[in-house]
Amino acid sequence: MTTTPSFLSRREFLATATAATSAASSLQLDAADTGTTSPAILSPTALIDCQSHLFCPELVELMERRTSDPRVFTRDGVRIVQMGDWLRRIPPHYMDVGVKLAAMDANGIARTALSINDPGPEWFGADGPAVAQMLNDFVAGIVRVHPTRFFGLCVLPLQDMRASVAELDRAVQKLGMKGILLYTNLAGRFPDEPEFRPLFARTVELNVPILLHPAKPITTEFVKGYEMTSSLGNMFDNTIALTRIIMAGILDEFPGLKLVCPHLGGTLPYIVGRLDHQVQVLRRGPAHLTRSPSEYLKSIWLDVVSPLPLAIRFGHEFMGPDRLLFSSDHPWVDPRLIIDCVVGAGLPAGDQEKIFSGNARNLFQL
Repeated sequence: MTTTPSFLSRREFLATATAATSAASSLQLDAADTGTTSPAILSPTALIDCQSHLFCPELVELMERRTSDPRVFTRDGVRIVQMGDWLRRIPPHYMDVGVKLAAMDANGIARTALSINDPGPEWFGADGPAVAQMLNDFVAGIVRVHPTRFFGLCVLPLQDMRASVAELDRAVQKLGMKGILLYTNLAGRFPDEPEFRPLFARTVELNVPILLHPAKPITTEFVKGYEMTSSLGNMFDNTIALTRIIMAGILDEFPGLKLVCPHLGGTLPYIVGRLDHQVQVLRRGPAHLTRSPSEYLKSIWLDVVSPLPLAIRFGHEFMGPDRLLFSSDHPWVDPRLIIDCVVGAGLPAGDQEKIFSGNARNLFQL
């Protein structure tokens, strides 16, 4: 007998996820007792979205002319970017600023941190510096047209550190970028490696945040079955890259570093107790750390792109209300889903305001 898979609407998905949250918690109290605001009453406005993307049409056209990865081909009228076994569709609205503005308006999002979709400049070899300039000019151009709606995050050609520092200076000081999109792996290399330290040093000097964002996962070969590349591969990339940054001592070397990890830190908040035990009890790992791995983790920011209210509640309890940022991950995720999941977590109204806008305003100096 053949069964047809059941696809849920966003509303049905959220109802299921929220029910899981309620069932998992034995500490649920009435909103009147906890100071929280009922999800049925709260309607957030003036949100600040800290992770939202557009494909750059000029880069897509460049990849269409390439004969090696990353390249773009067309199948059934839809463009597809190819990086080895990783294929992703690029519908026209993934390059449409008007569509993004409409999604913002429909969901009460006042401002958005705009960045490109990968692949980043590090995948383009000697052409990387020129690609980085193209991409940063693209984002900056949108911000100039819509200065009250967007602020930009730049990308860098990290296969060339001298060019990267020069482009970072240009992006921040001339283009007005508010931060950096740093991929979790740089064409297979990790950003904690020693050659990338000048990036962190200059970032601290410029006082701009870094958003650590998943790229083509290093685990692609192991998660491509059952289409788990995004659901698991990206989360593992977040986890591995963030853990390596902590274990490398970068947060001690650069105490002023403002680091953001999306998707609630991948899996790290859930398993960091094991890391603490390995480092502090079993003495496995670097001996030069001055704090436990979990304490380093609590010193960064996490965004809440995780479609499960229970996970957001855990992130809130673990990190505190001042270290969480609302993000949508649009166009890959419907912003309303994440908004409803934050509301469905039943957090105090003041903490929700911090997550939805206050923390981002402070972090990005808006």
